[in-house]
Amino acid sequence: MDTTRTELASLGEFGLINHINSRFSLQNPESIKGIGDDAAVIAQDATHYTLLSTDMLVEGVHFDLSYTPLPHLGFKAVAVNVSDIAAMYGIPKQIVIGLAVSNRFSVEAIDAFYEGVKAACDTFKVDLIGGDTTSSRSGLVISISVVGVTEHDKVVYRNTAKPTDIVCVTGDLGAAYLGLQVLEREKQVYMQDPSMQPELTGREYILQRQLRPSARMDIIHELREMGIVPTAMIDVSDGVASDILHICKQSNVGVALFEDKIPIDATAYDTAIELKLDPIVCALNGGEDYELLFTIQQSDYEKIKNHADISLIGYIQEAAKGNELVTKSGNRIALQAQGWTHF
Repeated sequence: MDTTRTELASLGEFGLINHINSRFSLQNPESIKGIGDDAAVIAQDATHYTLLSTDMLVEGVHFDLSYTPLPHLGFKAVAVNVSDIAAMYGIPKQIVIGLAVSNRFSVEAIDAFYEGVKAACDTFKVDLIGGDTTSSRSGLVISISVVGVTEHDKVVYRNTAKPTDIVCVTGDLGAAYLGLQVLEREKQVYMQDPSMQPELTGREYILQRQLRPSARMDIIHELREMGIVPTAMIDVSDGVASDILHICKQSNVGVALFEDKIPIDATAYDTAIELKLDPIVCALNGGEDYELLFTIQQSDYEKIKNHADISLIGYIQEAAKGNELVTKSGNRIALQAQGWTHF
C-alpha cells in the first residue's frame, strides 16, 4: 500500500486548488467558467451570466472574537463575498449562509451577528434567501455563497490582461493588515495585564479596514457609468503583490509596479513606522484590503486618470520581461508575493 504523504503546506492554497481542478472538467454547456477565478460563471440567458462564489470564515483562523464585534463580523462575512462578484464586474443579488455554532453562543449573540449581515444586505442590495445551521465543537464557522449577474460582454476574468494595459487599484493598501497588527498587539498587552486599557485612539480607520471592510461595488457602478470594462480584475484579499501575480500567471504576461504609486493611507503609514515595519511591504503584501485590482486599455486612460479613488500603479508587459517593482530610485527588482498563506 502506498504510504506517501504530501503535506498541504507543500502545495499552498492555490497549489491545492490547481491540484483539485486538474481532476475535473466541465461537463455541462451552461458551465462557462469553473475553478480558477473570483466566481464561477454560469449561462443564464441569451445576454446574461449568473455568477456564483463561496467564502468561508473560521474562528481562530480568519477572525478572533476577543476583539471582533459580532455585528462587524456579520457585515464582513457578506462583504468579502460581494467583493468576489465585484471582481467579475457583476452585480450581487442573493446570498445563502451556512453557520456552524457552539452552545457558548446565545440567541442574542446570533442576533448581533445577523444585525451585521442585514446591514451588509441593505448596503449592497442583496437578499438573504436561505442557508443552513448546525452545531460546532471547534468555534464559529461561517460559509456564505453569493449569486450575482453580469452581461455576456461585460464579464471580467483574471486571465485576459494584455501587454501595455494599465494596472489600477482602488482605495489604499495595507491598512487592514496594520489594523490587525495593532489589535493583536493590544490583545497581548491585555493578556499580560488585564488592567491595561487598549491604546486605539487615532487608529479608527485601520481598525475599520480590518474589522468591517466594504466591497467596492461603488467603483463597479462608476466604471459602468464611464463605459470602462476592465481587461482583467481581481479583488485584493491576499495582498496586491500576490493578486497581481495571479493575473499575470493566468494571463501569461509580466508586470511593472511603481513603488511611488502604491496608495497608502497616512494613518497606515505612520502605524507601520511605529511598529518598525516597511509601509511599502505592508501595502504590497498585507491582505484583506478587499480593494479592486484591475487592468484597463490605454484608450481608457483619459476617462479614469483623474478619479480620486483609483490609483494607476503600473503596467502590464510581456511575460519575458518578468514581474518587477520599480523602486523610487528607479531600480527594478523582482516582485515577490509574501501575502497570506493558508497552510
